[in-house]
Amino acid sequence: MAALATSQLVATRAGLGVPDASTFRRGAAQGLRGARASAAADTLSMRTSARAAPRHQHQQARRGARFPSLVVCASAGMNVVFVGAEMAPWSKTGGLGDVLGGLPPAMAANGHRVMVVSPRYDQYKDAWDTSVVSEIKMGDGYETVRFFHCYKRGVDRVFVDHPLFLERVWGKTEEKIYGPVAGTDYRDNQLRFSLLCQAALEAPRILSLNNNPYFSGPYGEDVVFVCNDWHTGPLSCYLKSNYQSHGIYRDAKTAFCIHNISYQGRFAFSDYPELNLPERFKSSFDFIDGYEKPVEGRKINWMKAGILEADRVLTVSPYYAEELISGIARGCELDNIMRLTGITGIVNGMDVSEWDPSRDKYIAVKYDVSTPCACASTGGLVDTIIEGKTGFHMGRLSVDCNVVEPADVKKVATTLQRAIKVVGTPAYEEMVRNCMIQDLSWKGPAKNWENVLLSLGVAGGEPGVEGEEIAPLAKENVAAP
Repeated sequence: MAALATSQLVATRAGLGVPDASTFRRGAAQGLRGARASAAADTLSMRTSARAAPRHQHQQARRGARFPSLVVCASAGMNVVFVGAEMAPWSKTGGLGDVLGGLPPAMAANGHRVMVVSPRYDQYKDAWDTSVVSEIKMGDGYETVRFFHCYKRGVDRVFVDHPLFLERVWGKTEEKIYGPVAGTDYRDNQLRFSLLCQAALEAPRILSLNNNPYFSGPYGEDVVFVCNDWHTGPLSCYLKSNYQSHGIYRDAKTAFCIHNISYQGRFAFSDYPELNLPERFKSSFDFIDGYEKPVEGRKINWMKAGILEADRVLTVSPYYAEELISGIARGCELDNIMRLTGITGIVNGMDVSEWDPSRDKYIAVKYDVSTPCACASTGGLVDTIIEGKTGFHMGRLSVDCNVVEPADVKKVATTLQRAIKVVGTPAYEEMVRNCMIQDLSWKGPAKNWENVLLSLGVAGGEPGVEGEEIAPLAKENVAAP
C-alpha cells in the first residue's frame, strides 16, 4: 500500500481544433458489415457513414466560445461495447460506475465507436425511448425489454428498460441497485443481470443509432464486448451458445474486467438451469467454498465463468493484478483460475470533468497546483506513486480489516515519520511539482485498453488516432439518481 502522495490536478483543454473537412471521406457504406471506404494517403477510412465536422465548430474553438464537448478523429477503429451494472453519472455505487463513465469517452476520442449498456434504474431525463424492443428468454418464458438511449461525450449510452430495474430501484421505494438495503441482495439478482447480459448482446445488432457525427447505423457483429464484474459474467457464455453457434457474431470477442474481486456472484448450484445455458458451461460456473451463504456447499460462481469464458481478463491496475494471483486471501479463492488464464492490469484514469479539486463542492478546502495536498492511496493507486518522488510506499497491509496487525501499525508509523521529515522542505516542494505534472486522466489508460482489445483480432479493428476529449466542466447530475 502506498501513502502520503500529493494530489494532482489535470487541467482540461478548451481550444482544440477539429480535423479539417478534407480529412474525412463521405459515403462509407452502411449496414451490419458495411464495406470500408477506399483510403488515400490523406484519408481515414470508416466502417459506417461519416460526415465532416461543421466549419462553425472550428471557428467556435478558435474563438474560445462555446465549443463541442468532444473532438473525434474518426478512423476505422473498433466497435467497442462496454456492459456493466453501473454507469456514472446515471448509476454509481463506487469505482465501477466511474470507469464506465470516464473510460468510454476517452476511447471514443481516439476514433473508436463506443457504446455502454447498463440498466435503466430510473426515468433518466436525458435518455429517450428508441421504441426498439427485444424478447429475452428467461426461465420458461420470454421477457420484453426496451432500449433507451442518449449520446453524450462521443458515446452511445444505452439503457435496458424492464420492471426488474425500473420498478425496483430509487424512486418511491428508495431501494438500492443490488438490494433493498446495503448488504442485502435481491433474491432475483440472477434474473436481473442475466437479462442485462442478453439484452446487451442484442443492442449492437438491432439499434440503429445516428447521433454520432462520424458513425451511423447499427454497430453490427464485428464487436468487442467489455464485461465488467460478476454481473456480466455469463455474457461470454450467451454469446457462444445463443449467437456464435448459429453463425452470428462469428468474429466478436469478449474481455472481462475485474473491479472488485470480493463480489463474485455466488449462488446455489441448483439455480444453474435458470440461466438457460447448455450443460457444457456448467463446469465454468461450478464452485465450492467453505461458506454457508447463500447456501452451504456447492455453488455457481458468475465471476469464475466470466474469467474462464472471456478471451482476455483484465483488472484496474498492475498492482491489483499481482494481488489477485498472489494467493487465496487476496484472490478470494479465484487466484488459481486467474493464474491459469492470465490477467492484465491497466491502471484506471480519472475523469477530470468530475474530480477537479479546485471546483469540487464536496471538499471543505479547495486546492489547485499552488496548494499541495497529501493523501493516502490504496489498491490501484499504488501504481501512480513513485517512491520518494511523488510519495511514499507503506508496503502491503493485512487483508483482514477486523484485526489490527502490529506489523501494519509499524509500517504506517514509519512511513508517516518519513513523510513528516520531508514536509516543508525543498524536497517536498519538488514532490508536489512531480505530482502536479502527472497526467492521471483517462487518455493514457484508454490507449492501453485500445492495444489490449486490438490484440483480440476482431475483423476490421484498427488502431485509433491520438484524439483529445474536451471534457465539459463538472455539472450537477443530469440524471436521477
